[in-house]
Amino acid sequence: MQLNTITKLCISTATITLLSACTGTEVMPNNATQTGAVAGALAGSVIGYNTGSNRGANAAVGALVGTALGAGVGSLVDDQNPPPQQTGGWQ
Repeated sequence: MQLNTITKLCISTATITLLSACTGTEVMPNNATQTGAVAGALAGSVIGYNTGSNRGANAAVGALVGTALGAGVGSLVDDQNPPPQQTGGWQ
């Protein structure tokens, strides 16, 4: 039984690592809040699903907590980024 839990933990960690790699530089400079919320929801639901016996409820709670934490961290990142500069075009 212990091996099964360790296997689930490794798969969850690998999934979260791969999904967090998708949150690099985006086209829009100030959308780290949305990116953090989505990544947090995915990570939280995977972790919640793999813990405890009531998988559906744990996944839902994990997604909510992950969304809140991811959006909070993303908002802090957005606040630290400088505002976008206009570099030409039609004036």
